[in-house]
Amino acid sequence: MNFRIVKALLKKDFSLFMSNRFYMLITFVGIIFFIAIYFLMPSQVDEELNVAMYAEEVPVVFAQLSETEGINIEYFEDEETLKQEVLDGNYQAGISLPEDIMETWQSGGIPDIKVYYSSSTATEIKDAIVTIVEELSYLQTGQSINYNISQEVLGHDMAGEQLSLRERMRPLLAVVILLMEILTLASLISVEIEQGTARALFVTPMRTADLFMAKGILGVGLALAQAILFMLLAGGFANQPLIILITLLLGSLMVVGISFLLASVARDVMAVTSWGMLILIILMIPGFGTTVPGILSEWTKVIPSFYLTDTVNRVANYGANWGDVGINMAVLAGITVLAIYAGMNALRRRYR
Repeated sequence: MNFRIVKALLKKDFSLFMSNRFYMLITFVGIIFFIAIYFLMPSQVDEELNVAMYAEEVPVVFAQLSETEGINIEYFEDEETLKQEVLDGNYQAGISLPEDIMETWQSGGIPDIKVYYSSSTATEIKDAIVTIVEELSYLQTGQSINYNISQEVLGHDMAGEQLSLRERMRPLLAVVILLMEILTLASLISVEIEQGTARALFVTPMRTADLFMAKGILGVGLALAQAILFMLLAGGFANQPLIILITLLLGSLMVVGISFLLASVARDVMAVTSWGMLILIILMIPGFGTTVPGILSEWTKVIPSFYLTDTVNRVANYGANWGDVGINMAVLAGITVLAIYAGMNALRRRYR
């Protein structure tokens, strides 16, 4: 590999990037826009307690709970609907009272009360719900311990501090910043192919490896630099910065591979934009699952960006370590290698 040629190609590609006003604009304005979105998001957690409740007959003291300031209660007609609402993250907790709760109390028995939590519910909220049930049961019966309570977390339990919307949006925004460079790099390559520049370059002593190296460095540099800047400003490196950095690097390399694939199948810049937007929408889907826990199911794991988004989310927001995200990073590395290999082979045929 001739590094002098790679340097010359990088200089040419960067000049081409700077001369393309559209992609230069969305790159620089885009990073400002995403940073602004992050800081405009609410940084405080809503302290109101949203509870779903199912009961055939609501005890008087439980009914009075609806009038308590800071507690919002919604009643449901069946337990399965209640569970689904809690799983979707619409309520922090759900309380299911047995049908014969009043008869059981009147006969001196101990009713079984079920409490369901969403996966994002903080430990403090769980403790508060149990305390509320205990106090209400005492007020109803005059006995401090007169119930059995079973607790269940719906979805993947990631216990920890409650996250604000700003913190939950952080992984999505970081990944979107990376993915936007798919359009930029693929468009630059497409322009070169349309104008015949790529074929002309092969008349020179340049080799294919030199060309791919220059494109790769440019793509990784643009994507990674913006993602790092955003995460620095957003406090994303507070937990395990090395894991975050390596994950973003793998994500940048995956972006390069996808860009090669996109440029190899698109006939012109318009096709790159059209297909690129579709690819962006698909790759952004896992990010919405981190913003609204429970909104997506297991099928999102087939989307390559899931392992990138999930790793950033678990490390930046929940303090996960190498052991927690090791499998994610291994899968992401495998997908990245596959994307680069497939992209280089496809683009090599397009150049010829």
